[in-house]
Amino acid sequence: MQTARAVPASTVLNLRDLGGIALGPDHRVRPGAVLRSGQLSALDAAQDSQVAVLGIRTVVDLRTADERAAAPDRLPPGARLFVADVLGDNPGVAPARLRALLTDPVEAERTLGGGKAEGLFADTYRQMVLSPGASAAYRAFVETVADDRARPVLFHCTAGKDRTGWATALLLMMIGASRDVVRAEFLAVNPVLRVAFAPYVQDFLDAGGDPEIASAITEVRPRYLDTALDAVEERWGGLDGYVRDGLRIPEAALERLRIGLVVPVRAPARPAPPSVHPRGDDVPRG
Repeated sequence: MQTARAVPASTVLNLRDLGGIALGPDHRVRPGAVLRSGQLSALDAAQDSQVAVLGIRTVVDLRTADERAAAPDRLPPGARLFVADVLGDNPGVAPARLRALLTDPVEAERTLGGGKAEGLFADTYRQMVLSPGASAAYRAFVETVADDRARPVLFHCTAGKDRTGWATALLLMMIGASRDVVRAEFLAVNPVLRVAFAPYVQDFLDAGGDPEIASAITEVRPRYLDTALDAVEERWGGLDGYVRDGLRIPEAALERLRIGLVVPVRAPARPAPPSVHPRGDDVPRG
């Protein structure tokens, strides 16, 4: 099952183009229109020429004010910044404190041991669906992506896995992706995350930290996505209700989103019919 295409970049974590992801049997996401990543604080456009040629017009930063102040984005050439703070109502929740959670194994065990780490992150996904502030941020994100003047759009949080993961899932579902496709893309970032966080995780483990805690906070798990989807069902009865009443996205914006992001799959070229050679007695004679 096709997931987002990884874009080679040494100074941007987890950069992925959603183009090509299946939207049913006959349609795909338009290539080059919407990309996801981790924070852009280390972006070096001169070193990462692949980023410069993407032509990014808008960067949507889903991080908190504290995160933005600690690691401000370096924008691709010609891009403008748009802030959509998902966790502004709860800036101290886990996804905004990833590295801090790995610095003290004793405190981590006290607060996150015994399965509490996974539960903490799952609860954050529920907040990302139910919190009014998160809903306002995701509405602004969707409306930005729906604006053809804003695309190509690159959206990100810190690691590009939780706030960005739900933004990706939401966007794909709104334009027709199946739950299986959404889940595959949600989980596809884990190999990159394991590599990116390996030094921090190793220090944590060397200091006596629990590997289960490290895994729960540096990767994404099916439970996280399921928790968000369950919250959508419980509060609004499904995606349509969430988009209409939770996010309050106008139908006109949804239509622009579909027009801008959905493209048909090109049918394979038909082979040329075999040439018909005339029979000997049909050949004109001089």
